[in-house]
Amino acid sequence: MAATIKITLKRSPIKRVKNQKLTLEALGLTKLNKTVEHNVTPQIMGMVAVVKHLVTVE
Repeated sequence: MAATIKITLKRSPIKRVKNQKLTLEALGLTKLNKTVEHNVTPQIMGMVAVVKHLVTVE
C-alpha cells in the first residue's frame, strides 16, 4: 500500500506568482481549508515544496 499525505490550503493564493497558483490548482486545492490526499511521490513532494508556505502537510 502506498503512503499518502494530506495537504491543506491554509493561506490565500492571491498576490502569488503564477507558478504557485498553477501548482495549487494541480494539487486540487481551490479553496481555503480544503484538504486533499495524494500518494507520496517525488512529483507531489516537489509540488508541495513550491507552495510550502501556503499549505500544511500531515
